[in-house]
Amino acid sequence: MSHPTRRGRARAATEQDIRRTARTLLVEQGPEAVTLRAIARELGITAPALYRYYESRDDLVENLRLDVCADLAAELSDEIAELPDDGTLQLFAICKGFRRWALTHTKEFTLVFASPTGGVGTGSASALRRFGEPFGRIFLAAASRVLATHDIMTPPADVIPPEIRDDLTAFQRELLDVLAESGLDLPAEKLDLGVTYLMIQFWARLYGHVTLEVFGNYPIPVSKPDVLFDSTLADLAREIGLSPN
Repeated sequence: MSHPTRRGRARAATEQDIRRTARTLLVEQGPEAVTLRAIARELGITAPALYRYYESRDDLVENLRLDVCADLAAELSDEIAELPDDGTLQLFAICKGFRRWALTHTKEFTLVFASPTGGVGTGSASALRRFGEPFGRIFLAAASRVLATHDIMTPPADVIPPEIRDDLTAFQRELLDVLAESGLDLPAEKLDLGVTYLMIQFWARLYGHVTLEVFGNYPIPVSKPDVLFDSTLADLAREIGLSPN
C-alpha cells in the first residue's frame, strides 16, 4: 500500500485550507468575497502562491462549487436513505430537501444555482444539466424509479414547441448517457421527448419557486410559505398523475 509523500500531504493540506477558507468567505460574505487576494490574506500567504494549486479564481470557484454540491448530495442521500424504496416518495422528499437546504444555505445556493454565466461561478452549468454529478444523479435516480413504476402523464408530441426540439433532443441524449454510465435500470423508450420536456418544466417550476423564496421576491407576502410550497408540489404531482404523499 502506497503512502502519500510528505510534499503530497502538505499540498493536500494546503488545498484543504484554501477551500475551507474560500467556503468560510462564501458563507460569511457571499460569492463576491471569494477572491484569491482575500483567501491569501486570510491564510497569511501571497496571492500568487495560490496559483500553484489553482489555475485561476474560476478554477477555485468551480472546485468550491463541486464541494458544495457534494455536501448537498450527501445531505439528501442521508435523508432519502431513511425512506421506503418508492421513487415518488423519494422524488418529492428531494424537492423538499432542496428547498430546505437553499433557505438555510443561501450563499451556497447563490454560488451554485443563481450565479449568472460570466459572473461568479463562471463555468457552472445549469444544475439540471449536471445529472452526471452526485446531486443530479439523486434526482435522476428517483425520477428513473418513478418512470419505471408509473404511467405518468406526459405532453403529446404536438404540444412541444418545434423550436426547442433540437435542445430537448440534445438533453435527452445526455440523460441517456448518464443512465447508461450509472447503471440505472430505465428502458430508453421510457425517456422520450415528452418525458424530457416534462423534466425541464418540472425543474423550472421547482427552481423558480425556491429561487423566488430564497431571495424574498415572491410577488405577495406569504405567512405560511411551507404550505404554499407543498401546494406547488401537489399541483406538479397531479399534473403528471402522481401523489406527493
